[in-house]
Amino acid sequence: MSEAGIRETGIDAAVVLHLPDADATGRLAQALARTAPTPAVVHLHGDLGAGKSTLARGWLRALGVTGAIRSPTYTLVERYSLPMGPLPTGEALHLDLYRIGDGAELEFLGLDDADAALWLVEWPERGGASLPAADLHVALAIEGDGRRCELQPMTLAGRNWLAQAVAQHELAAL
Repeated sequence: MSEAGIRETGIDAAVVLHLPDADATGRLAQALARTAPTPAVVHLHGDLGAGKSTLARGWLRALGVTGAIRSPTYTLVERYSLPMGPLPTGEALHLDLYRIGDGAELEFLGLDDADAALWLVEWPERGGASLPAADLHVALAIEGDGRRCELQPMTLAGRNWLAQAVAQHELAAL
């Protein structure tokens, strides 16, 4: 996507992108991984099939995760060691909360002491107040043959992150 495709009217504004295919979603994941603060909490929103898991997989690959990247659809959480990449060595958590009925169920996942460098949370609205606050909301929606993606910063760290990604033209090549 060209730079003109980024609608950014100030550091507090959302950035809206069109992702024409899965490769563009992967490039977005790489761009966000390169500029992410540590720690970073990302809430992924969208209907089934909108591309949340594709984005999460691309992000984990960009951080150096090798081997199988399993969907946490049934396990609810998958933990990944971050061997290298833009974030310091640590742990990334990928959660899929579609199957939980109440945020209190997260208590049984052992996340209370999680000091992860990155949280990627699908269906965060189901986790409620049991989740850490998001630095960035990523909303994906099917749009024609591709996806519409809205990046909304929620904290000062999120605003600085998104502003850095825009300033470094990380999002322009999507």
